Amino acid sequence: MPDPTGRTRVAVIFGGVSSEHEVSCLTAGGVTRAMDPDRYDVLGIGITPDGTWTQLSRDGLTAMEVVDGSLPRLSDDVAPATLLRRAGGGGRVATVVGESLVDVADFDVAFALLHGPFGEDGTIQGLFEMYGIPYVGSGVAGSAISMDKDLMKRALHTRGLPVGPWVAITPVEWSADPDAALARVREFSLPVFVKPARGGSSVGITRVTSYDDLPAAIAEAQRWDPKVIVEQGFCGVREVECAVLAAVGGGTPHTSLPGEIEMHTDDRFYDFTAKYLPADQVTLHVPADLPDTVRAACQDVAARSFDALAAEGLARVDMFVTREGDVYVNELNTLPGFTRTSMYPMMWAASGIEYPDLITRLLDLALARPLGLR
Repeated sequence: MPDPTGRTRVAVIFGGVSSEHEVSCLTAGGVTRAMDPDRYDVLGIGITPDGTWTQLSRDGLTAMEVVDGSLPRLSDDVAPATLLRRAGGGGRVATVVGESLVDVADFDVAFALLHGPFGEDGTIQGLFEMYGIPYVGSGVAGSAISMDKDLMKRALHTRGLPVGPWVAITPVEWSADPDAALARVREFSLPVFVKPARGGSSVGITRVTSYDDLPAAIAEAQRWDPKVIVEQGFCGVREVECAVLAAVGGGTPHTSLPGEIEMHTDDRFYDFTAKYLPADQVTLHVPADLPDTVRAACQDVAARSFDALAAEGLARVDMFVTREGDVYVNELNTLPGFTRTSMYPMMWAASGIEYPDLITRLLDLALARPLGLR
């Protein structure tokens, strides 16, 4: 049933069972605080670390922020549970109390801020598609391919986009012949980066400077994902990012001015702590100080990567820029960090789109996009 007030009803879905649960909570708080209360009615749907869905008020969402150096988190003890179902042109949630359903609420569009597996990888996007619920961001294929760093690099390479050397190690390969897998990695020069293939926020990633440390690094990555990738490290490069925003009605996506991450640690590794609990180890330059030709090359590579991976709505493309000005794609994130101090909204702010307006554009894109095969 349409909202008689004319406001758009947005379900902010966050938390989740992945290693990025706390980051998702932080993002949800930032996005909700930026939504115009005169235009949007916000319903919170939190997913606890054990997978329970529950309803939260707008105030509950806005309370999700860093307190005393700790990221926000949903409790596993939350009760009662919430159910999601189809309702007309949107969705409906209801809370289970005994044998009854209470607190029934309809919404027009879903804004899933679930970083990592089971949220950023096409799973919840498939649920929205089956229920006919409009939603922000990439669809099933774009989300799934972009989440798997091995498949992502294959797709980019096939479309002629520049990516660095990498190898993937599946659990079957590691179990059958770990020496053969290690031999493939030893063809790279050091350092290398060992990563969960379908992880994010630098969780489970190890910078390896000795081949003897490879088995331990692979074991650490496998704690988060049985499939692992090992990437050739780039030395002496600049880490540059570019934000991408789909164009209304299709066509060439919009690209922001690039930003740059400058690390001040000895290993120059932009890890989880540097991303979300920064102190003095990182400086974010927005926009990046790049020659016009390099800036244009970064924007071109970002737009082409967005198209190559069938991304929709939004993405952040992370790149390496060599001393010679060559650009390599590191990865594309279909759900980048989205607090006011995250690179994605900072790059758009530097490009003329402020945080609240950016959220509005994403919701408008979601509501305008047709559901089903497209």
